[in-house]
Amino acid sequence: MAHVRLSWSPQLGLVVLGWLAAVVALALAMLTDDAPGRLLGVVAAFVLAAAALFGTVARPRFAVDSAGVTVRGLLGVRRWPWARVHRLRVVRHRRLGREVPMVELDAIDDDGSERLVVLGRLDLGAHPDEVLAAVQAARGLTG
Repeated sequence: MAHVRLSWSPQLGLVVLGWLAAVVALALAMLTDDAPGRLLGVVAAFVLAAAALFGTVARPRFAVDSAGVTVRGLLGVRRWPWARVHRLRVVRHRRLGREVPMVELDAIDDDGSERLVVLGRLDLGAHPDEVLAAVQAARGLTG
């Protein structure tokens, strides 16, 4: 197989929006005289900054190449060769009355323990069905 590298990340615009929202929330919290409102604003800024930090650090979030699969998180990178990837599929869960697709990866770590990674549209910056189709096309798989 020719060397193919595909990767997916949270959308850059969404990450930038998260950082901007965190700054605005913190600024508004500091401008208020209401102590509970200030606390709520600081908590909101912290949550928004944490989400934006994750979107910044975990880039690319999911990558595949001819050697295997790589998943990047906040605390590091996990890599599995294709021989240790037991399943890569799209699963659908019902959330708030609608079906939400997610890429599900089952792999075996070096120590033999099983690892389950679930990636949604926000993680990938693309529809999970499109991601799986691209991975299967790159690997020459069908279905």
